[in-house]
Amino acid sequence: MRVMIVDDSRSSLAQLKAMVEQFDAVEAATFLDPELALEDASTQRFDLAIIDHIMPKFDGITLIGRMRNTRFHRQVPMVMVTATGEDAVKMRALEAGATDFLSKSQSRLELTIKLRNIISLADALRRLDDHVASQAREIERATQSLLLREEEMVFCLSKALEYRDTDTNDHTCRVASYSRMIAEKLGLSERECRSVYMASPLHDIGKVAIPDGILLKPGKLDDGEREIIKTHAAIGARILSDSNSELINLAAEIAESHHERWDGKGYPNGLAGEAIPLCARIVAIADVFDALTTERPYKKALPLGEALSVLEAERGRHFDPVCLDAFLSAIAALVEPGPAFPLEALLRRLGEAYPARSRTPERLT
Repeated sequence: MRVMIVDDSRSSLAQLKAMVEQFDAVEAATFLDPELALEDASTQRFDLAIIDHIMPKFDGITLIGRMRNTRFHRQVPMVMVTATGEDAVKMRALEAGATDFLSKSQSRLELTIKLRNIISLADALRRLDDHVASQAREIERATQSLLLREEEMVFCLSKALEYRDTDTNDHTCRVASYSRMIAEKLGLSERECRSVYMASPLHDIGKVAIPDGILLKPGKLDDGEREIIKTHAAIGARILSDSNSELINLAAEIAESHHERWDGKGYPNGLAGEAIPLCARIVAIADVFDALTTERPYKKALPLGEALSVLEAERGRHFDPVCLDAFLSAIAALVEPGPAFPLEALLRRLGEAYPARSRTPERLT
């Protein structure tokens, strides 16, 4: 146990130091200057502070109040040594944060007994604090473990979907990276950006219920087939709904709403503007951009510049203008897009910014 003793009298310091160090495992640090004591208290923890009342520069009541504002000493016992028993002085000390008092008029035996009880209390509080801190670390480790298991589940589901829809060629990986890129440009928190990154690969999970003849059709879909494939949004929401996981609930929002349009002409619910969840507005841009720049059996891939022009033409119609600006700004920070700029260069730089999803969740950033 570490005890701070502050007194402008060398003899009093020596006496108090000898008295507290007679108890097992107690080490005392002494200070003649309250400013130096406060400086040390701001950088290291003491388990108990014994502070004289009357001192130069500022008194013990002021020191106690200032120590209570340091991050290490909000709860530790603080004892003020007084030569007076005035209630007004004690009241001011208690209001500043003192927990007990020692009187200079007490006998050595009385002081020893009082110090023993105070040190026992301080030791119990220190052990309790250590236990609470240990429990908090265990809870944090358990929480992180659960989050990693959730991420692993999302990772496995998204890979399963890629095997189901063989034409996507790591579509989910790229959509995840584009989505996080937009989220970061929008100024979302690190946790929110990571959640969007982890949940977005499940945006098309509802396609597991679409018949192979439609999902894997090498040509364009007819009107009836398009209506069937549109059902994947609502199906995806049903698959992921009613979860106790925040990440899965976010994925359900994305799955249901990533085909909604800013102008209200999307599906399945015809939501418009900010009624569409932000996560879905983000993924909508990432999803369409990747579809435009990826070759499929029924279409050629557009060059980067042309794809960006298509997105720009849908500002305020298909896409949220703010999210689109974030995406275009993020792309411009990675490359200098132009008609002939190769998409491969963008994907290479994107891969450098966001590790591939083929890695295990523990190594994702």
